[in-house]
Amino acid sequence: MKSLMRLFRSEPNIAEPLYRRVVAKARAPHWYVDGRVPDTMEGRFSVLATLLALTDIRLEQGGEEATRASVALAECFVHDMDSQLRQDGVGDPVMGKRVGSLVGALGGRVGAWRRAIGGEESWDAVASRSLYREQVPSDAALAHSLEELKRYWQALQGRGDEALIGGVLP
Repeated sequence: MKSLMRLFRSEPNIAEPLYRRVVAKARAPHWYVDGRVPDTMEGRFSVLATLLALTDIRLEQGGEEATRASVALAECFVHDMDSQLRQDGVGDPVMGKRVGSLVGALGGRVGAWRRAIGGEESWDAVASRSLYREQVPSDAALAHSLEELKRYWQALQGRGDEALIGGVLP
């Protein structure tokens, strides 16, 4: 009977605490004030997807549990985007396409940030596309965002897998 009950009970997502912390970091006003990322749904998505991309890359560099957390982090993102779109009135007929588009945008950022971290592309160029898309930021705004992203990446590198998965972020 206990094994039957497990089928109907969802296990908690191991990356939920980490996802919540990344979302909180993406909501920090400095991105939108000093960094001049547009304070719109699209701008907020850009910050969240950028931070998630960096977090995902760090998890991929970790051990087996971190790799599992990377997948779980993506699941948190999909669940959150589905919930957000439903709150905005998006219905089932187009839900899959919309969520797929957002997942694709996240995946594109992961690839771009891998290139930046690997030295194949400049952090400036990737940050500009990842956060601002076609909008050209001022030098001061880009410098602020770039500094914050580098600080975030360094903090991720300085965290052990267990702490990171548990959502311990600066």
